[in-house]
Amino acid sequence: MKIAIIGLPNSGKTTVFNALTRGTVETTAYASGQLEPNVATVKVPDQRLTVLAQMFKPKKITPADVQYVDVGGISSGARQSGGLPPALLNFIGGADALLHVARAFEDDEVAHPEGSVNLARDIETVDLELAFSDMAIIERRLVKLNAEIGKMATKDREQRIAERDLLVKLQEALESGSPVRDVELSAEEAQLLRGYQFLTAKPMLLVVNIGEGQIKNPPTFSYQHHNSDVVALAGKIEAELAQLDDEDAQIFMEDLGISEAARDRVIASSYTLLGLMSFLTAGPDEVRAWTIRRNTPAVEAAGAIHSDIQRGFIRAEIVAYDDLIRAGGMAEAKKQGTVRMEGKTYIVKDGDVCHFLFNV
Repeated sequence: MKIAIIGLPNSGKTTVFNALTRGTVETTAYASGQLEPNVATVKVPDQRLTVLAQMFKPKKITPADVQYVDVGGISSGARQSGGLPPALLNFIGGADALLHVARAFEDDEVAHPEGSVNLARDIETVDLELAFSDMAIIERRLVKLNAEIGKMATKDREQRIAERDLLVKLQEALESGSPVRDVELSAEEAQLLRGYQFLTAKPMLLVVNIGEGQIKNPPTFSYQHHNSDVVALAGKIEAELAQLDDEDAQIFMEDLGISEAARDRVIASSYTLLGLMSFLTAGPDEVRAWTIRRNTPAVEAAGAIHSDIQRGFIRAEIVAYDDLIRAGGMAEAKKQGTVRMEGKTYIVKDGDVCHFLFNV
C-alpha cells in the first residue's frame, strides 16, 4: 500500500519523509514535481507483536508495513498554468492515500512560497489544486460522453448516462468546495468510478508540521472531511529522533517533554486511514502481522499468507488477541473455549490470531 506525501514547497515534506522512514534524504534540492520521488517502506508499530513474542519466543518478528512516496512540491497557482505536472500527477494518482504536510513552523532560513506562514490558507491552496485536477478530468470525460451517448445502443447508453449523471454530481460537489471523498456513493456508483483516479477521492492524512517551540501547545486545525485525519508532528525534531538509537532517542524525548514519537502515531494513522488492519500469526518460528482490508473473509485473509492456503482452505482456528493474552497461552485459551473454528465466510477482525488449516 502506497501513500504519497504532498504539500507546498518548503512545507517540510522531505523532512517528514525522513522522520517516518528513518531516511537521510537531502531536503534542499527536492522541490520540483518533475524529479523522481523518494520511496521507502516502513514497519507499522504494533505492541501486540512484542507481547506475543514474549509468549511464543519466536525466531523472528515481522510487523506489517506501509510505503511512503515523497513527491515534488505542489506549486500554488498550478491550475492557472495548465494544472499539475504530468509526472507529479502520475505519482499522486498511483497512490492509495495522500499525506499532506502543511507548514505551521516559522523559520527565517526557510522561505515560504507565499511569503508568510498561514496554515488554513496553505491547506486550502493544496486542496484547490487537487480539486482542479479532478474537475479537469471530469470536464474532459463529460465532453466525450455527451458526444457518444446519442450514438450508442440502448443498454450501453443507459450506463453512459448513469456515468455522466454521476460525474455531474461530483463536479457540483467539487465546485462547492467538497472533495470527492465527501460524496456518498451507492455500490453501483462506486463501480462506475473504478477506472478513475480522482485525487480528492483518496483518503487524506493532514500532517501539521510544527516547530520545536510548538510541541507542548501545537496549533489545532479542524479538517471536516470524510476519510481524513489530522496529526501534528515536529518534522525536524522527529527526523533527528529517527536517526538515534532507542536509548538516546528516549533521553532526547524526555529532554523535550515528548512521551512518544509522533512518527509512530502518523504511521499507525496512515495504515488505519487506508482501510487496513492486521491479523496475527504466532508460533515458535515467527510472530507476524498480516495486512488485509477491513471486512475481509477468512478465505481471502488466508491468501495474504499464500495462495495455496487460500486455494486449499478448510477452516481457520481463531482466537482474539485479548482473549489469548488473558488466557496466558494457546493451550489455556483452548481450555477456556475462546479458540474458535471458523469457515470461509468469517470476517477476520483486527488482532485475530489465526491458524489456517488447508489441503492442496
